[in-house]
Amino acid sequence: MPSDFARVAAASVRVHLGDVERNTQEILARVREMEQQGVQLCVFPELCVTGYTLGDLLAHEPLQRAAFEAMKAIAAETGDMAVVVGLPIRQGSRLFNCAAVLQGGKVRGVVPKVFLPNGNEFYETRWFVSGTQAEPVLRQDGVECPFAPHLLFDTGAFAFAVEICEDVWVPMPPSNRYAMEGAEIIVNPSASDALVSKHAYRREMLRQQSGRLYAGYAYAGAGFGESTSDLAFCGYTGVYENGRALAEGKRFQLTGDSAVADVDLQRLRYHRQRNGSFHQMGRTEPAMVRVPLAVAETPTKETLLRKIEPLPFVPGGAQGDENREEIVRIQCLALATRLAAIGCQTAVIGVSGGLDSTLALLVGARAFDLLGLPRAGLTAVTMPGMGTGVRTKTNADRLMAALGVTVREISIEAAVRQHFADIGHDENDHSVVYENSQARERTQILMDIANQVNGIVLGTGDMSEAALGFSTYNGDHMSMYNVNCSVPKTLVKSLVKYVSEQDFGGAVQSVCQDIIDTPISPELLPVSAGELAQRTEDILGDYALHDFFLYHMLDSGSGPDRLHLLARQAFAGVYDAAKIDAQLSTFVKRFFAQQYKRNCVPDGPKVGSISLSPRGDWRMPADMSGALWKSLLKAGPKP
Repeated sequence: MPSDFARVAAASVRVHLGDVERNTQEILARVREMEQQGVQLCVFPELCVTGYTLGDLLAHEPLQRAAFEAMKAIAAETGDMAVVVGLPIRQGSRLFNCAAVLQGGKVRGVVPKVFLPNGNEFYETRWFVSGTQAEPVLRQDGVECPFAPHLLFDTGAFAFAVEICEDVWVPMPPSNRYAMEGAEIIVNPSASDALVSKHAYRREMLRQQSGRLYAGYAYAGAGFGESTSDLAFCGYTGVYENGRALAEGKRFQLTGDSAVADVDLQRLRYHRQRNGSFHQMGRTEPAMVRVPLAVAETPTKETLLRKIEPLPFVPGGAQGDENREEIVRIQCLALATRLAAIGCQTAVIGVSGGLDSTLALLVGARAFDLLGLPRAGLTAVTMPGMGTGVRTKTNADRLMAALGVTVREISIEAAVRQHFADIGHDENDHSVVYENSQARERTQILMDIANQVNGIVLGTGDMSEAALGFSTYNGDHMSMYNVNCSVPKTLVKSLVKYVSEQDFGGAVQSVCQDIIDTPISPELLPVSAGELAQRTEDILGDYALHDFFLYHMLDSGSGPDRLHLLARQAFAGVYDAAKIDAQLSTFVKRFFAQQYKRNCVPDGPKVGSISLSPRGDWRMPADMSGALWKSLLKAGPKP
């Protein structure tokens, strides 16, 4: 496993209420199981050594003494993996609800709970005091270690901190400060009861907290064996990262369950660097106490313990359609706002019968509907040329007619041939001059028609084309507003299908399905018997891979070696290593060579977390060297 990942586990075990010895055996058995999986950090539930629901027995000295001895016994069995267990610890006359961090045969530090719930079914202040009252060092029965809420455990590979159950439910959780001080992973031993709808709320809270902190967050909840006199505990376990659940254990299990996942440390650090406000909160308390640990790296494994989506831009799951609708609404509102702002009631768009112009036309139609403008104000122009296929031309005609927009057809062949004659270019030379002359002629037509109708030209190019520079400079590269500018090709197809089905149906849906099924092509080389002579993915490689590389490069700052590793897992059984290597080489070389086009693109809306706008998310000089990234291609993937 790469060193920029941390394997983290949250484990729930069966509780034997008040039977410290049996609880110790349950914990040690799970510790050994986690060690076999190469886990580096494992958290167990709150007060798991004794049980959480012991009531007034928590204040009894025999139980406290037995728990302390159990903590030492568990610590003695630990190796490189850091283990976090919960138990009550008395310091003088004060009793604390604690999480002990154990590693390398020792108790490395003890974190007392700060916020104690004291209402409804919880009344912890009956027994415990807040961790803010703790003396900073624990000296007891052969144990001497830091004892404070604000401990930062530094493994050398990553830093983590502990907050306990209620701590994360309060308005200002301690983990806010811990993250600001450098904790990349937060662990939470918890004993939160099961109530109807509470689980969904808890998951959302953990998701948001991990996202707010750009952190990994491991949560281990108490489960079977806790007293059910008044409550029930489901034993929820989950590992989160930057706003999403990486792994979740099964709830309501008699023996508990575990969630194990690899947290992407590089991605977290990258996001913290890029978020300018993350480090702007001034320090109002003393610095955290740093506790060094010697956690070994997880043995190298081929497969990371995390799901890597092969199509990261395409919404999935139960909220897939909701997210698609949100994206299209952003596009429509953005265009409607621009039209209203400039007092414009007409627009012009070139329609090829391909995916990108189809999505832009559908969005344009929705935007005109939103503004209450007649769709006749949307002029759709088809401009057949030497490379136009029968299928795409037919689909363009059918789509324009079905939408009820104003239709114009202007052949570019005569104008392009005249241009060839003017500049002395042989029409049989199908070089870049042959192709780009057609693209620029089409753009000139659209711009001039826009002047005729007092409108703007809608761009259709997508973000994948921008990343690879697969457009003609001052040709299809240029427009007056581009609704597709931050929509990658893999998402375009998904949106066309969604919008055509949900908003239009009928003839529009039918033609859009055929457009989706048509191979992607720039249509700039002569056709043969009406068939396309060019297929974009034959030239560039599959867009699924290019979009994958683009997402992870911009989302986590991944270099070629790491992109290869992630792609191998995401596309296992689909693409082999040679295919991934070849296409990654194409992506890197084109991405760094084409910034000059991206530096002068038209305005357009950002719809997701990734954008290539030179005015926003991606600022890069066009004359920089990509030698470092290309050298990593030669070096090959690292484990």
